[in-house]
Amino acid sequence: MSASSLGSTGTGRRAPALAHADGRLLRDGRPHRVLAGSLHYFRVHPEQWGDRLRRLSALGLNTVDTYVPWNFHERAPQDPRFDGWRDLTRFIRLAGDTGLDVIVRPGPYICAEWDNGGLPAWLTGVPGMRLRTCYPPFLEAVGDWFDKLIPRVADLQFSRGGPVVAVQIENEYGSHGDDLAYVHWVRDALVDRGITELLYTADGPTPLMLDGGTVPDELAAVTFGSRPAEAAALLRSRRPGEPFFCAEFWNGWFDHWGEKHHVRSPESAARDVGGILDAGGSVSLYMAHGGTNFGLWAGANHDGEAIQPTITSYDSDAPIAEHGALTPKFFTLRKKLTAFGGAPERPVPAAPALLEPRTLPVRREAALRDALRAMSTPVRAPLPLSFEELGQSSGLVLYAAEPLLPSGTHELTVTGLHDRAQVFVDGALVAVLDRETSSCTVAGSGRRIRLELLVENQGRINYGPLLGQGKGILGGVRVERRLVHGWTMRGLPLDEWTPEDVARATSSARPGGAAGFATARLTVRRPADTFIALPGFAKGFVWVNGILLGRYWEVGPQTTLYLPGPFLRSGENTLTVLELERFGHHIVLHDRPGLGPSEEYVETFD
Repeated sequence: MSASSLGSTGTGRRAPALAHADGRLLRDGRPHRVLAGSLHYFRVHPEQWGDRLRRLSALGLNTVDTYVPWNFHERAPQDPRFDGWRDLTRFIRLAGDTGLDVIVRPGPYICAEWDNGGLPAWLTGVPGMRLRTCYPPFLEAVGDWFDKLIPRVADLQFSRGGPVVAVQIENEYGSHGDDLAYVHWVRDALVDRGITELLYTADGPTPLMLDGGTVPDELAAVTFGSRPAEAAALLRSRRPGEPFFCAEFWNGWFDHWGEKHHVRSPESAARDVGGILDAGGSVSLYMAHGGTNFGLWAGANHDGEAIQPTITSYDSDAPIAEHGALTPKFFTLRKKLTAFGGAPERPVPAAPALLEPRTLPVRREAALRDALRAMSTPVRAPLPLSFEELGQSSGLVLYAAEPLLPSGTHELTVTGLHDRAQVFVDGALVAVLDRETSSCTVAGSGRRIRLELLVENQGRINYGPLLGQGKGILGGVRVERRLVHGWTMRGLPLDEWTPEDVARATSSARPGGAAGFATARLTVRRPADTFIALPGFAKGFVWVNGILLGRYWEVGPQTTLYLPGPFLRSGENTLTVLELERFGHHIVLHDRPGLGPSEEYVETFD
């Protein structure tokens, strides 16, 4: 795009907001910097969208950017939803009303530490599907989704009176592949459906990644967490006539279960933001406000040796904390950004309201496996079926068979276990297996045993070559060399349960054993935010008034779950826990988050 594209279009519409010429970004023909922050509407309760946008604006930013997760909107094929929490139009208009420009990043792949990188499991589970390529069935599915999504975005463009000033083409494709025809196809799909504002690609700052992900004649942006001068030099050596745009500056980082909480000092983040600005660049803070992976939407990574499931919190050590509090990083970055003068200085919002701390007694309800059996419908097959074969995306599947075991001990092996299984023999827990430790010993006495495996999907991989992998038992189960046949599967899509389902689960069986369902009552006069801790509990899930809040796990790092005030109502509220291993005795509500022991982390491309 050149400066000559500015001005009237001759059709009654305004020209696109952003253009570039001679290495400079222009807005309405004048030099401009995008000072943006990422804030994902799908990670923030809708009643808090306006508050978080005001906080982002007070940070000194002039733009908000958001991904659009396909699987969040279209959980089942041909059933797209754009209402309630999925009302993207309302979010964009709220941003505009706050005085912010909007950048939309529609994918179809978004990464974002989001389950399956935003791609629907019903699509990635199709046998032979070739993701993020010109494979015709994939393009057909993306085209159908874009038919539903992109016109909504196009109607909110600056040229049509809305706040949308730019749209990203795919996402970090150069980290994935080099099917450049596919990236061109995505660009054309956006244009064909009405996108006329600035288009750009975003990739890591290496020649390999830029080779794979950029498109001629469209702005090439980069994503990084350090060494801005090197990134600017590389980009300008390849695109000398384009402005420098860091589409994601990682001023914090996300966390995996079992690791430490990643932080980055305010001084370190501000120094590199300053480096971007000093290099004449535009920037988007990733994240300005992280929010929460509510329900079972957290994704996972794989380091080549083991799966790394992402925690429920997406605080990401962002300047605006998970519950909206303004951190020291907020004020350090605000000073840097407002001094630059890229946005009008706005007042700092007050701290969010919090409930007083308290302890809630817990009532044990239905026993684990009895309740799960009661809450599911059996499906039978000779060999174990995967989540995809059962038509299920997330949650649990209870597998059961009755193999005949000779006397003595025998090795039981689960092939293709994705991701974690509790192994029960005749009702007793004998092992907990994961992808890497998928064998255990079981005892036989010359009779049939009742073998049950409760398998948990811990989050679909969202980045790298294992994107789109299936869940459940993908191979088979062996006793020594002999396969076990005759399986019954019970699907438990916990994130699809209604409040009525959750209430029914707690009374579906008698109490008993060390795990299962439990409830606690919380009475409040006026709803406000709080943080749930479950001391003594091991691993499981929490619902609030029948809405799935998220997972907890004693391995940390996070020790509390953020409970937004809008989940609560005046009067009595019900907290429901599904504990998989070991009950605690009470629930504690705190007035501050517990995100675990921390370590400094700055992402660097080598």
